[in-house]
Amino acid sequence: MAGNHIRNTSGLREYALNKKENAVKSVDSALQKLIMGQKPINFNSISIEANISKTYLYTHVEVRTRIEELRVRQTQSFSQKKIKKEMTESSKDNLLLAKNRKITELSEEVKKLKKQLMYLQGNVYDKG
Repeated sequence: MAGNHIRNTSGLREYALNKKENAVKSVDSALQKLIMGQKPINFNSISIEANISKTYLYTHVEVRTRIEELRVRQTQSFSQKKIKKEMTESSKDNLLLAKNRKITELSEEVKKLKKQLMYLQGNVYDKG
């Protein structure tokens, strides 16, 4: 009699599918949060953010490849930002030099105008 019993595993399968879908959704939302927050993407940070074990992240190939691709893309964007920052440092130096030249020109012009003002005030005083 024990051998004739048909086991009903559909509920168990449905639960496993729901659990997998929820895990994928939580990984997706964790990735989006990390990307939006410009935080480092790695297995540990995603595991903490999604409240999922690192083992799950490593064993599921589609999740693992996505994390690895995003991690590589993020490191490339950090290196591009560093290059832009270096470029802006040199442009800042050029900008400072131009502003310093302009300041010296304007200070010389102020000196000339003060001399003219003193001369004109002397003329007005002499006529008055």
